[in-house]
Amino acid sequence: RDARGKKSQPARQSRFDCKWSYRTGRLTRMAITFILLLLMELVLADHSACAFQMRRAPRHPPSTLHALPLPFGDKAEPQLPKDVKDAISKCRGAVQKALEDRLSRMDIEMPVGANFGVEKNRKGKGKLSSLTSGGDDDNEGLTMEKLERSNRELARLFVEMFQPLGGDHITCVFNNENLADVARKQWANDLSAECSVSAIDRKRRKSGGIGKKGKKKKAKGFAAVMADAVEDDGSSGPFKLRDGTEVAIFVSPGPKELIAIERICNEVGMGTCVILLNARLSTLDKFASDDARNLFMEEFEPVWNLSAAPQEDAPSCLINRSYPNDWLIARKPKVGTPKTIKTQSTKFSAEDCRQAYESIEVSDIERQGERLAENFASWLK
Repeated sequence: RDARGKKSQPARQSRFDCKWSYRTGRLTRMAITFILLLLMELVLADHSACAFQMRRAPRHPPSTLHALPLPFGDKAEPQLPKDVKDAISKCRGAVQKALEDRLSRMDIEMPVGANFGVEKNRKGKGKLSSLTSGGDDDNEGLTMEKLERSNRELARLFVEMFQPLGGDHITCVFNNENLADVARKQWANDLSAECSVSAIDRKRRKSGGIGKKGKKKKAKGFAAVMADAVEDDGSSGPFKLRDGTEVAIFVSPGPKELIAIERICNEVGMGTCVILLNARLSTLDKFASDDARNLFMEEFEPVWNLSAAPQEDAPSCLINRSYPNDWLIARKPKVGTPKTIKTQSTKFSAEDCRQAYESIEVSDIERQGERLAENFASWLK
């Protein structure tokens, strides 16, 4: 102390240094604790989800479709879409890349009965499960109404995708006139759905009468049935595309409709882009001819495919292909996002799926997470 009894300057400075050192040490400990917690979160986080966030592409409106950049580079590891919105975005990017490569024969496949949330009063859109489970929250399961609505919603998305061409150059073709009528009513007065809506079979389905007996028809072979399918219907002639069509979108065609599509492809040539939506060509056992098989299995490029793997061979697995990337099979765990198991240049067969599934190595962290999810679910029952 000095003569007046006050603390000297060095003493005050020493106490200040002690307080500052204590506060600094406390902040340092808090920072270290935060960093350790963050590192633990990163270790437990799904690596594929983090990688996806780093590579995610920016959104682009349909009007810039001609200039849409690829959502991933050619060398990027393909990943399953995280939700419905992402699936549509990736599908759009695959179609754009195919157009840049001048492909005019495209095959698009989405899960059976997927809910795209396009039409009003639909619930469940958002999660990836709405693509693979029919999309609705009720317990009715997949119905014909849901199936037709899903196909119509997908067609509506593709019509909007090609709007820069102008509605006069887009033709959306349904299998029969009844399906086409529903689409016309749903899309009426919608500027983003301008197109020509038509049907391969112009005869409207009639409600079944009770008690009426029709004449028993003679059984025909597959070739004869296919031949009848391409004959004139007796009133309006065989189906033809509208003049000036640049993009023809065929919605869920079956074996009968493929006969007309083969003829259309031969008539319009490669200058018209022909797109098959949910034709599910891999499930067909027979084609009308070898030329038809070559057309649909070789010339039509699987630009986008998102479907369930054979569940008896690969439970909880999905198959995906986004042009120009390879095919992939991924497993959807009970906790977290789907994880890619294997990729290859050709579509996975049932045997490929089985071998890929048997090669899965589930980590201890995943097992603990799934076990915790099962326990939590049992508590809520």
